[in-house]
Amino acid sequence: MSAIFVALSQCPARPQAIAPDRRARAISLPCPRPRVEQGTPEGVRPLTAVLLDTSCIVALLDRSERHHQECVDVVSALAAPLITCEAVIAESCYLVRDLKGAAAAVVENVDRGIFQIPYRLSGNALGVTKLVKKYAGVPMDFADACLVDMASDYHTGRILTLDADFRVYRWGRNRPFELLLTI
Repeated sequence: MSAIFVALSQCPARPQAIAPDRRARAISLPCPRPRVEQGTPEGVRPLTAVLLDTSCIVALLDRSERHHQECVDVVSALAAPLITCEAVIAESCYLVRDLKGAAAAVVENVDRGIFQIPYRLSGNALGVTKLVKKYAGVPMDFADACLVDMASDYHTGRILTLDADFRVYRWGRNRPFELLLTI
């Protein structure tokens, strides 16, 4: 993610345009460049988002899960934003439905911005469908397909998952995922 800075400079002087009826008069033209510029200040490293899978969310909330402590430690040490999709949130809520307050905790983490959901299926449905067909032999579920598609959209293969299928899946142009948890 890059920081956004507002450029306060005015547009450079532009030549006057000639009206279509050929009489010389000024026509106001909009500034040709945006007034918002993106960049990273010197000495500041932009953070690459980390993808968040269902298995990590479940392990974070279920203390009886054998990877619970590892997930807590890794997530606590990360400064990068945790991004996921609505399919992962729905799947997580379903899987923790028998743990008192766990589904509510998942939704609360979304509400507080701890689990960010920048991904929308509309506009990405074709790519997700292609991924499900491509990995039909693995097989790939809907949430995994959304995460693989997100990896390309957000330029990151860093993922918090306990799902070994992410060793098989590829994002971008055949790039492997960087699994941040020990499977």
